[in-house]
Amino acid sequence: MAERRERATFSGPRKGREERHAQPPPSGGPTGPPAPSGPRKGRGERRDKPPPDPHPHAHAHPHPNPNPPSARAPGSRRWGWPLPTPTGTPFTFWYAVVLLLTSLFTEYADPHLVSRVLQGSSTDVVHLAQAPVPVLVASALWIAGGISSVFAIAFLLVLTALERRIGGPRTAGVFLLGHVVATLATEIPVGLSVLAGHLPDSSLHRYDYGISFGVAASAGALAGLLTLWPRLLLLAVSAWLVGEGLVAFTDPLTNWGHLLALAVGVATWPWVRRSRPAAVTAAAATVPPG
Repeated sequence: MAERRERATFSGPRKGREERHAQPPPSGGPTGPPAPSGPRKGRGERRDKPPPDPHPHAHAHPHPNPNPPSARAPGSRRWGWPLPTPTGTPFTFWYAVVLLLTSLFTEYADPHLVSRVLQGSSTDVVHLAQAPVPVLVASALWIAGGISSVFAIAFLLVLTALERRIGGPRTAGVFLLGHVVATLATEIPVGLSVLAGHLPDSSLHRYDYGISFGVAASAGALAGLLTLWPRLLLLAVSAWLVGEGLVAFTDPLTNWGHLLALAVGVATWPWVRRSRPAAVTAAAATVPPG
């Protein structure tokens, strides 16, 4: 009986101390020695890492441009298409469309009707005293001399270039400022002269309409956005066009108004030079210092 109990006790293999204290492998995992505690890079990870570049500065630009085209000042931007477009220069484009329609009206409509309409749009002393705001707007809807006049061509070129640099609202502000200031400066002396008896009463109803004052002011403002020589050239041409009428003494009040409007445009240089579009200002702020 003792022999039989001893055989039953030692019939199976006996586990050693190492096997008894060994941790069981995780479920489904292979049996074997435990994995090392630290992360170990596999063969695929070593392949994914690119080899170091022996020339790290070979592809860098040696002299980066500190002033890209989008961050330059408005005066140094390209002129682009010289004529207005509905998307690029909407104010000048649609204003030109209105002027074209009114010019066709004055050319082909009944002369008596045209005369009455122009007289009602004239910024003479009587109309300025009765309804100054409507008549100032209406007088700027006509071109004195038609679409073939010098001021019609200057309107397209000057206002397109100005709007591309400072935007439509500011361009309209410059145009309106020159138009209003020069008109009042030329008509108020007429009214005072009539009151003093130096001019007849018919001077209170003289024709005074057109875009020439606004164009002159826009030319003066545009000159402030150009470099030195283009600026001097534009001012010289504008002064010559204005001075020619003064020398001829054909319409001294209107010609003095042109000169005054040009001076008004020059006086807006500090304002138009600060009137950079938001996209240009934001691009300039992101340029790294050179």
